[in-house]
Amino acid sequence: MRVLAIDTSLANCAAAVLDDSVATACFEACGEEIGRGHAERLMDMIGEVMAESSTAFSELDRVAVTVGPGSFTGLRVGLSVARGFGLVLGKPVVGVTTLAAIARSAAPRDGGAPLLVALPGKGDEVYCQQFDAAGTPDGEAGVRTLAELAASLPDTIRLAGAASEKVARECGLAEDRILSRSGFPFIRDVAELGITADPARSSPSPLYLRPPDATPQTKGRIERQ
Repeated sequence: MRVLAIDTSLANCAAAVLDDSVATACFEACGEEIGRGHAERLMDMIGEVMAESSTAFSELDRVAVTVGPGSFTGLRVGLSVARGFGLVLGKPVVGVTTLAAIARSAAPRDGGAPLLVALPGKGDEVYCQQFDAAGTPDGEAGVRTLAELAASLPDTIRLAGAASEKVARECGLAEDRILSRSGFPFIRDVAELGITADPARSSPSPLYLRPPDATPQTKGRIERQ
């Protein structure tokens, strides 16, 4: 299967083409930690990996894109581009969460203690999800406070993600419990998860784990009669 993978969910902007078939196996990637400005860089990166892999858009079997948690603007850029390609090409588009992609890279696959992937949220909140040692989800993604994690996490838990140090400090966990401090997923992990994802269950829809801070305006409102 040949997949175009896209990640604009966090500080990184990346694209890759992965072909896992025996006859034509290849992997070409382009990425840069830019913070913002994903819309200006993404299409150039896609063009580069398509050219370097000698892939025509018609040869793609599917498109994979990160769906969050991540920045609102960044997610919209990647999702819009991925859906556009899927519509034009008539190919399935699958969503991959940033937490799952980070877990795939960090999971030790040793049959040992579980892994918690944690990304910074608002204030003392973190976006997190628990996985087993093989990187398979073991529970739903959600928003937890540091106090909640300190009260519930076992001493054996292992950590990954940009908020792992903060979680370890709050929970009194040793430094060696942190397996990765990555603040964004590696694009190869996004591509590999995209190949195995079930299109019926992996919707390319943004994963928002907390409601927006904005509230409806009430002042100056005209009552309907």
